[in-house]
Amino acid sequence: MMSRRIPVAVLGATGSVGQRFVQLLDDHPWFELAVLAGSEQRVGKTYAETCHWTLPLPMPEKAARMTIVESEPEFVDVPLVFSALPSSIAKEREPLFAKAGIAVCTNAGAFRQELDVPILLPEVNPGHAGLIPVQRKNRGWSGLIATNPNCTSTGATIALRALLDSFGVQRVLMVSMQALSGAGYPGVPSMDIIDNVIPFISNEESKVQWEPRKMLGTLAGDHIELADIAISAHCNRVSVSDGHLVCVSAELGQSADPAEVAQALSNFQAPEEARKLPSCPSPVIKVTNRDDRPQPRLDRMTGNGMTTVVGRLREDPILQIKFIVLSHNTIRGAAGGSIFNAELLHSQGMIT
Repeated sequence: MMSRRIPVAVLGATGSVGQRFVQLLDDHPWFELAVLAGSEQRVGKTYAETCHWTLPLPMPEKAARMTIVESEPEFVDVPLVFSALPSSIAKEREPLFAKAGIAVCTNAGAFRQELDVPILLPEVNPGHAGLIPVQRKNRGWSGLIATNPNCTSTGATIALRALLDSFGVQRVLMVSMQALSGAGYPGVPSMDIIDNVIPFISNEESKVQWEPRKMLGTLAGDHIELADIAISAHCNRVSVSDGHLVCVSAELGQSADPAEVAQALSNFQAPEEARKLPSCPSPVIKVTNRDDRPQPRLDRMTGNGMTTVVGRLREDPILQIKFIVLSHNTIRGAAGGSIFNAELLHSQGMIT
């Protein structure tokens, strides 16, 4: 543990992702939860009074006693905030914190397509943190904004990183089966999702088709050159509480059979600068040879919810290889991912 933990805040603390931040920050070795911020109608109430806690673990006692403050820099006097704000609000609020010299590690998608804002997955692209000095110069602020990807993009991109490094990747087809928690709380009405699959999630497919190309791209001075990979995505909401499954078919850059692909995935390790961070999963990717795995209920908490689980590796008769990816959407794909990003940025001296 560090001699002095860094005080941090959570913006949007009462929502489903905000609750994950609160849970994961409880007793974090580097960060100490000091401030909880929420909407105007919640300000002045204790977290226990105003938060409808939906996670299976109990609400942390320290957080329960904390009083909600406004989501404004003058009320959040810490060097680092984790943002679980809706994108429409994040677009306005997050720059205020960065201008005030505060680092913002955000789950919101408001800035993912900005040229000087990295979408970070420490297992995949820790070097993209090199955009932060460019961002600070461009925008004239001493803080920063760093995003994690859409929760559906996360696990698939980690798997594709391993394949890109070993064989190259040319074309990808993805079909998602996304958990209800990805829609927030209260999310999808029960009468819409029970006995049903909803084959549409607003704006989701465009994110899944574009974000991996940025994360798998190359830092070229002041911007990221997108990876030259064609991606097509179908996104569906299913009646599962947590854990996004993605069915992936891929055309590789060179010939490889399922056994070789399985070995490349199993052997994949995070780059050295990410490997010793507190949230780094071990293994990064777990490959299962069970015919009926991965399954969200059985496998989503692998590696405390941070490990990407891959199974059903087999040949694809149209492309080349196909497999199933499972990633915990509110841990690795949301709050846990932002915390991992903050650990990376702190280790690089960008958060002090």
